Amino acid sequence: MDFHVYGVSKLVFISSILVFFVGICLALPDNPNLRSSSPANNSGQINSNSVLVALLDSHYTELAELVEKALLLQTLEETVGKHNITIFAPRNEALERDLDPEFKRFLLEPGNLKSLQKLLMFHIIPTRIGSNQWPTHPESTQHHRTLSHDHLFLTHHEKTGDKTVDRAKLIHPDFLTRPDGVIHGIERLLIPQSVQDDFNKRRSLRSISAVKPEGAPEVDPRTHRLKKPAPPANPGSPPALPIFDALAPGPSLAPAPAPGPGGPHHHFNGEAQVKDFIHTLLHYGGYNEMADILVNLTSLATEMGRLVSEGYVLTVLAPNDEAMAKLTTEQLSEPGAPEQIMYYHLVPEYQTEESMYNAVRRFGKVRYDTLRLPHKVVAQEADGSVKFGQGDGSAYLFDPDIYTDGRISVQGIDGVLFPPEEVEPKKTAVPTKVVSKPRRGKLMEVACRLLGAVGQDSRFTTCL
Repeated sequence: MDFHVYGVSKLVFISSILVFFVGICLALPDNPNLRSSSPANNSGQINSNSVLVALLDSHYTELAELVEKALLLQTLEETVGKHNITIFAPRNEALERDLDPEFKRFLLEPGNLKSLQKLLMFHIIPTRIGSNQWPTHPESTQHHRTLSHDHLFLTHHEKTGDKTVDRAKLIHPDFLTRPDGVIHGIERLLIPQSVQDDFNKRRSLRSISAVKPEGAPEVDPRTHRLKKPAPPANPGSPPALPIFDALAPGPSLAPAPAPGPGGPHHHFNGEAQVKDFIHTLLHYGGYNEMADILVNLTSLATEMGRLVSEGYVLTVLAPNDEAMAKLTTEQLSEPGAPEQIMYYHLVPEYQTEESMYNAVRRFGKVRYDTLRLPHKVVAQEADGSVKFGQGDGSAYLFDPDIYTDGRISVQGIDGVLFPPEEVEPKKTAVPTKVVSKPRRGKLMEVACRLLGAVGQDSRFTTCL
């Protein structure tokens, strides 16, 4: 009996100790420095209390806009799902007025998207660094690896007491703190050396290079062998073809397809080129609906990439957002309607604004084949531009040469094109002409009978 009581007292004592320690843990303050460096939510989903949401809602609007233009939100969401991050945010004035305009144009060009992404990721460290974690020893330096795989150096200056990140002064330490990261305000933009080198090369024209499109091989119909290329012409010699043949392709003559993977250049990636021109539409502005359809219709984008990889060329007649907004639910409700609309805007030729305008000036009307067989789109010259379609369903060439790389050409138009409906002519019923004989009065009938009795009625047409 005494042993049983002793055992119960021991259990009560242990339970009291556990309750005491649990109470201490619950009473501890919510100190972010005591937490693990990785956020509690590892599902990859970003909540409203995330540092990324705080950045987009902060007054660092220029940096937030660049992050969206660089298409980095998904990458940063994945990073925040794995690490705490530290963002060094340049003030708006540093990006609006203090930045070299030529360098800013370089960053915003669609072809320099990777340079812009590397520049922005240079401002982000996949580790939480508060202002109290700066090096305390004067003139000491810490270096941290950024998302761009470069290093940033944090320094504390003894004379001025300033904290710096590379050559930028920390002006708003711990501006925003969230469970998954912290944002510090800095006075200027941080530029990695690799991006600066890319800009210097571009400005000195040393990196500009282009692959010269090669024509398709020609076969001699008599010998069924490949024709040998003509020898190079001497400088100053007359042209081999008349000058009007070089002005524009004819209505049934398309430029030669660009070389595909089977040609001497094995680096053509059709899917990459399709993604590139879709990014160009997004950066150009005003064609988000067209880009959204191409992204959502994955089969169409894949098919376009496959055609370009095989050596074909395409001209995309891209309606702007204002034109796409006029599409009705009835026009899009039928199965496959978006695909059919897009197919009618894809011309299996490589045409630029200049070549199409010269063609319509020369031939009046030009009919281009489309991928919506067997329909063709009609182009003609109107008001100094190229007009597609006829009547109310016509559209003008509004934004010429949005994207031209020798294989894919994107031309912006201000309307959505539809093929003309094949309506059979209605047969109008021709009314039969009824000839009615004039009615004769009773006196005339009596006279005709008398004349008939004597055989003289044939002399009067009225009696016939």
